[in-house]
Amino acid sequence: MRIKSTLFFLLIILYLVNACNPNDQKNDSIEGIWESVGYGKILKIDSLKYEYFDITSVSCLPSKQGDISDVKNSIELANDTLSVTRGYSIYYYTRTNKFPDLCKQEISDVNSPILNFEVFSETYKSHYAYFELNGIKWDSLYKISKVKIKSNSTDVELYLVMQEMIDALNDNHGLVEPTDEVYNLAENQIVDSTNEEQLKEYGDFVIANLVAEHHLKENLTKDSWLIKWGKMADNIGYIQIKSMWLYAEINLNDSLVKENGFVSTYADEFDKLNYAEQVQMEVDGISSIMDNVMKDLWTTDFMILDVRFNGGGQDEVGLEVLRRFNSDRKQIASKKARYNKGYTKKTPIYLEPAKNPYTKPVYLLTSQQSASATDMMALSSMELNHFKRIGSHTNGAISDALEKTLPNGWYYSVSNEVYADINDKCYENIGVPVDFELNYPEDRQTFFRSVANNLEKDKQNILQAINELKSE
Repeated sequence: MRIKSTLFFLLIILYLVNACNPNDQKNDSIEGIWESVGYGKILKIDSLKYEYFDITSVSCLPSKQGDISDVKNSIELANDTLSVTRGYSIYYYTRTNKFPDLCKQEISDVNSPILNFEVFSETYKSHYAYFELNGIKWDSLYKISKVKIKSNSTDVELYLVMQEMIDALNDNHGLVEPTDEVYNLAENQIVDSTNEEQLKEYGDFVIANLVAEHHLKENLTKDSWLIKWGKMADNIGYIQIKSMWLYAEINLNDSLVKENGFVSTYADEFDKLNYAEQVQMEVDGISSIMDNVMKDLWTTDFMILDVRFNGGGQDEVGLEVLRRFNSDRKQIASKKARYNKGYTKKTPIYLEPAKNPYTKPVYLLTSQQSASATDMMALSSMELNHFKRIGSHTNGAISDALEKTLPNGWYYSVSNEVYADINDKCYENIGVPVDFELNYPEDRQTFFRSVANNLEKDKQNILQAINELKSE
């Protein structure tokens, strides 16, 4: 009887312990508080909405929220780990028992230069992935920069210090965006001591248009200003992609477009979408265009894919283009994010196949202005045997940008991920190499002018490179 009594009391104790610690029990609901693995985010979910917060050791700031029904399809729960899918990326969250105290506190002075500097610095300290690669000693850089910030520092002084830190870190996706007023005042403080002759400058889209208009013998472009396509002489297909974003079908206010410009107005509306919508709408937009492109160029002998003037955007947009040339699902890269003193587990990245892929030769034109998502396209092309790259190596800004907002409302970003090819080689900073080097100038405007000043020579150089690669 004594054994049975003892067992009975043990069962009662276990029941009471479990009752008092409900978080120790299995929870199959996505509702609750979640902490990201490696990205400095808190995700709060209830039955109606989701809320994202950016958290550091000194701050917790709301970043995005919306109706939970809009994102449920991108969320999965397994073994008390939440996974959120965005394009090919999967972000993991672990359940936490309580909402962080920092997230409950109201900031007394959101414009404090010291607070904003510390939030900016803590984000870099925790998430920048390339201290070792770029030979940066963070503690030293932080101390040198911190002494420049006082409680009465101006916004211009704060911005200039942050920009100096980004430059010192050589962060390809490092960015801080103050107000237009602060930016303009800061620019006025940078004195140009050179007396060099002012040369004509070209925007990315302007130089791209000049090239496409000259190189195309038969322009087949329709219903698109971001992609130009058609045929050159001798049945050569030509596709020029100016950007890896701006493809989503978003209703924009015409008066705002006239006042602020298309890109700025688009970006404001785009930011109102949830993360899953952003990716899907961009992919849907370019997919529709590529249907027409591939139909028009299907019978060409080979194709030229020109992304020399493409500064990037969404990786998934570039992969949607590349997919049209791929016959079977294959891994083309992997990525991992900075986490604590190491990294998150690697995420494999795959290129999906097309039903009727174009498998004749394709020549990808790149330059040192081919950046970000365009870097990623070039990296992925290394796994397509019928692709050759011509021009100069890409920019080498392959990491995703971890986007945040400071207490004062300024947007900023940091490179927090390491991308590698299937052999685990990283091309950050050095860029993806070409198979035929055309020695383009590194300076953006020097390169643009060299092309604009002799468009025929640009075309002939490309065709000569193709002929030499064919003869190998």
